[in-house]
Amino acid sequence: MKITRIDACRCLLGEGPVWDHREQALYLLDIGNSCVVRYDPARESVSRWETPQRPGTLALRAGGGALVGMQDTLATLDVTSGELRPIAVATEQSPDAVFNDGAVDRQGRFVIGSCAKGHTDPKPVGGILSLDAQHRVRRLAGGISFSNGPCFSPDGRILYFADSADYALYAYDYDPRSGDLGARRMFIDTRPFGGMPDGATVDADGTVWLAIFRGGKVVAVRSDGSLDRVVELPVSLTVSAAFGGPQLDRLFVTTIDPTFFEESPEEGSGYLYVVDGLGVKGLPEPLYTG
Repeated sequence: MKITRIDACRCLLGEGPVWDHREQALYLLDIGNSCVVRYDPARESVSRWETPQRPGTLALRAGGGALVGMQDTLATLDVTSGELRPIAVATEQSPDAVFNDGAVDRQGRFVIGSCAKGHTDPKPVGGILSLDAQHRVRRLAGGISFSNGPCFSPDGRILYFADSADYALYAYDYDPRSGDLGARRMFIDTRPFGGMPDGATVDADGTVWLAIFRGGKVVAVRSDGSLDRVVELPVSLTVSAAFGGPQLDRLFVTTIDPTFFEESPEEGSGYLYVVDGLGVKGLPEPLYTG
């Protein structure tokens, strides 16, 4: 296993990485600097698009470009012109909540987390929402304080979703046909790993790769809840993970610069990292169909 720091790609608060298999590039958010970022490994180049508000979630569109969630608004991003065009507003969302993290299901819906604006003492004002191809927002669940890590099992029948305030990654039964949520169960408690659950992804075998915020690691948990392995990173504020590369066998990990929280700087923080040699592969990221 080899861990490499990508010096070309540094963020204040790197989040929501998504690999575009069409472009062979990684899209992510720099929430701290209010922008969408595109990293091209072949050229070692980085592009950025500013957003008028801090972005909280990102998806790729089947028709090209991206979908960005900001506060309670979802907007398409034209990566050629940089134009952002609002397409939906979460009218049922609490005014004390904002979008935070999301994932596209196997049918092309965008499933989005909503969390409390205040992260120091979060209240359960958030939830889980879904955006269909007709740009209709539907609330699937409530009672979420600090949403993170949504990702789907390979067959699309399980939604993994974290409430970081509970130190819990949950597993929900998910109906791929209707997009409805079923029963919820505890999947993993992250306290033994020294931090909160944050962003996550699922590999082709159904193992969940979960970043542990303030734990400085990514943990791999098999679909039966047993621990596969722990990947230690050289910085403490590990935030999210996504498989990418031509063979989908490279794990990209985003991190945060602690100065965003007015904390002491940490060497190597804020950079994008890539882990090679894990011996597993991810799945092509589904695209939002709207």
